[in-house]
Amino acid sequence: MFLTGDCSVVTDLQDGTRTFTWYVSNPINNYGVNINIGDYASFSEVFPGEKGNLDCDYYVLKANLDKAKNQFKEVSRMLKAFEHWFGPYPFYEDSYKLIEVPYLGMEHQSSVTYGNGFKNGYKGTDLSGTGWGLKFDFIIVHESGHEWFANNITYKDIADMWIHESFTCYSENLFVEYYYGKVAGAEYVRGLRKNILNDKPIIGKYDVNNEGSSDMYYKGANMLHTLRQIVKDDEKWRMILRGLNSTFYHQTVITKQIEDYLSKAVGLDLTSFFNQYLRDIRIPTFEYKFKNNTLSYRWTNCVSGFNMPIKVSLNGKEQWLKPQTEWTNFSQTAKDLKVDVDTNFYVNVVKNKE
Repeated sequence: MFLTGDCSVVTDLQDGTRTFTWYVSNPINNYGVNINIGDYASFSEVFPGEKGNLDCDYYVLKANLDKAKNQFKEVSRMLKAFEHWFGPYPFYEDSYKLIEVPYLGMEHQSSVTYGNGFKNGYKGTDLSGTGWGLKFDFIIVHESGHEWFANNITYKDIADMWIHESFTCYSENLFVEYYYGKVAGAEYVRGLRKNILNDKPIIGKYDVNNEGSSDMYYKGANMLHTLRQIVKDDEKWRMILRGLNSTFYHQTVITKQIEDYLSKAVGLDLTSFFNQYLRDIRIPTFEYKFKNNTLSYRWTNCVSGFNMPIKVSLNGKEQWLKPQTEWTNFSQTAKDLKVDVDTNFYVNVVKNKE
């Protein structure tokens, strides 16, 4: 048997039975508790992390021990990448554990469950369609990413589940980037866009146990990838992600706290940005046109006041534009100008033939 936490006391009773007392030393959200019973074999390793030695314990069915010893090498790779991006693993005192189960997996705190068949991808497939998704075990990486976003930083209301799933889905491409480069990571997260539904807002209804759209995964990840482009500084972005985990360490939060933190850290009022991507189902559209050799542009299909800056290439030269919802003219004449919008922004692009 295995349960979240550690067995601290085993009491032998007079009737020949035993009582096992289990505990976790850190705060834990109620859905982060689980129990697993099986004919398990176990093995362990120690990960040299940012806060010292982290005990990593693995429990799998005996018949799968050899496969697990090979596939679970992914854990140390995951920990190395995520401590780089997010800061120290949040539960050193309770160790890290990975346990085989008969379902796909779940982010139980310090006791991640695993049922991905000991193969890379999501049950052997690449959710992004780019090939990069087969470079890692999706369940080990994704469910472990929740140790930072879900178990360390936890929503107060399920309507704000995007705080868990958007950041954790986004963590997948950060893992890819850490090992295969920035281009690979960007290709992976952009590849996930084919799974976006834009059916309803990412944020659900409050106080009625209602979660938002499943777009909290793929759209949420692309929202964060878009925000990274606005920051324009990869090291600053990494410090923002680490700052989230230290500022809200072992706390329950609401969306406004995360929005306010990011606005302050980025140095921009991101109100319309989050209203667009979290509370609206439309993909903002960068519309542009030429008239009298002048380039004009604006945002359409968007919330009121949407003013996200965007990076474009004008005849191969990088340029940052600041569109509003009203037409803005480019400052230079623009005869035969070729406009290419950076594909790392999750937007649509329309050339107006007016």
